[in-house]
Amino acid sequence: MKPIRIIIMAKEPQPGRAKTRLIPALGEVEAAALADRLFHRALQQAVAANLGPVDLHITPDPTAPYWRELPDAEHCGRFLQVNGDLGARMSAAARNGLDRGSAVLIMGTDCPDLDAERLIDMAQSLQNHDCCLCPVTDGGYALIGLRQFSDTLFSDIPWSTADVAPITRDRFKTLDWSCYESEPLSDVDEPDDLAQLAKNYPKLANPDN
Repeated sequence: MKPIRIIIMAKEPQPGRAKTRLIPALGEVEAAALADRLFHRALQQAVAANLGPVDLHITPDPTAPYWRELPDAEHCGRFLQVNGDLGARMSAAARNGLDRGSAVLIMGTDCPDLDAERLIDMAQSLQNHDCCLCPVTDGGYALIGLRQFSDTLFSDIPWSTADVAPITRDRFKTLDWSCYESEPLSDVDEPDDLAQLAKNYPKLANPDN
């Protein structure tokens, strides 16, 4: 299998700025701590998949001490996310990776179901599909994989709504791209997601137990 670049869209877990939708349930400090644990799991699984280069597209500051001290990221590429909405930032990251000659898997850090085995499966799907998608149960997606670039996949998308995955599927159809899709996964965005996290990943939910 040809090497595939994994791109992780990563935000420094600063209290008050990370996992803001979980702050009413957890408070600023614990919401940021959970964001940190989710990021570390995402990075560890991306490295363990051993598919090719792993790039971090970082906000707000890739030179912050947090990023310099990451134990699993010494060989990762590091890039500053561009300004704009999530679509603009993902579009720039996708183009950056594809322009360097490999297919890309673009993922966030909110979906612990994206383990190394799943990432390998999605990478293998790109050997005979134009793209791949890991939808999540709230209507968005946790991963998009691409062998070629189209900005239409990232523009005019109502991010953080249940329409994200359906619109993306429609864009794939308009492009006449073949797509491999996983079953819906679970991510961690809202307070209602915390019970499922505690059930499936108790150490992520509460590392002290």
